[in-house]
Amino acid sequence: MIEIRKGQAPAPLARAEFSARFHASYIDPAFRAEDRSIGRLEEIAWQAYKEGRKAPFTQKAGPGYADPDYDLSVEWIATKKRIEEAQLRWLDPLIPSRVLLICGSARNDGTCPGEMSKTFRLLGLARETLEQAHIQVDVLDLSLLTSEYGRKIHPCKGCVSTAMPLCHWPCSCYPNHALNQTNDWMAEIYERWTAAHAVLIVSPVYWYQSPSPLKLMIDRLVCADGGNPDPTSTSGKKAGKAKELEMAGWDYPQHLAGRAYGLIVHGDVAGVEGSRRALSDWLDWMGFIDAGAQARLDRYIGYYEPYATSHDALDRDEPVQDEARNVARAVVKAVVELRAGRLQAVQPVLPRPRPK
Repeated sequence: MIEIRKGQAPAPLARAEFSARFHASYIDPAFRAEDRSIGRLEEIAWQAYKEGRKAPFTQKAGPGYADPDYDLSVEWIATKKRIEEAQLRWLDPLIPSRVLLICGSARNDGTCPGEMSKTFRLLGLARETLEQAHIQVDVLDLSLLTSEYGRKIHPCKGCVSTAMPLCHWPCSCYPNHALNQTNDWMAEIYERWTAAHAVLIVSPVYWYQSPSPLKLMIDRLVCADGGNPDPTSTSGKKAGKAKELEMAGWDYPQHLAGRAYGLIVHGDVAGVEGSRRALSDWLDWMGFIDAGAQARLDRYIGYYEPYATSHDALDRDEPVQDEARNVARAVVKAVVELRAGRLQAVQPVLPRPRPK
């Protein structure tokens, strides 16, 4: 029996601290007229917190699960159903090719920066190129996390490091109504990744790394690589059961493998090569197929020039604009070859000696 290590988590919140945190969302004086109503809502939330009511709506898992009598979250079942339907669309040879085009910048003109990002402009060039090739484009602008009310991607809780089978596909950590961890955008994003024949990520470099909205999504996609599609097999989040499953032999299913990818990473001082390489390695690890050397771009725009004139620098840099279009053209070519079976045919099918 593998020891399960305990002792890091703090004690549950006391009633007073819970109250202070709950009311922090209603500090605006305009709410004062409804203080009694807010107090009643707080009591409901407190009871949910005390009882750990993670999933208030459940139904029996039913046939096809290890434990058909297990009470599964209705919200999780709905997300899984959409993913399964998206997978069927991805497999359908008659539907148009689809590319998920991701804006990884946290910046847009709808919030504090007051100006759109260069990332969004480069994404626009890629979008035009894809659409000219009659590709369906699904734009996922992660900057909405910073500018839209209630838009959230909750952080990965690291279940996989306890045991791979504890990490469910799709993620079952959220929503957690007891902890007010709800409205998780990833429930929609999983479906959009699944439906795509290729993914093209456009991202700036923030302090040598991917921006936090992009990194939040990346971490939450860990369940796509080796994740357990049956939460009943671990009775939800039972660490001991998950460890037993992993030690009995886990096959680490790659739920999104076989899609193509392209990357555009830009910066102004340092870090573009390392950031682009990290994104390439991550996508390679998940079983994605790169669309060739021209589909992996890292460039400086306005190198060591003022931030204030960075958009002007992009205006002048026509070669980098053309290189961004070439990334999209390479992705188009890869998608055509992939769906015709020619790209996969040249990919070696080799067993992984040390899957993880």
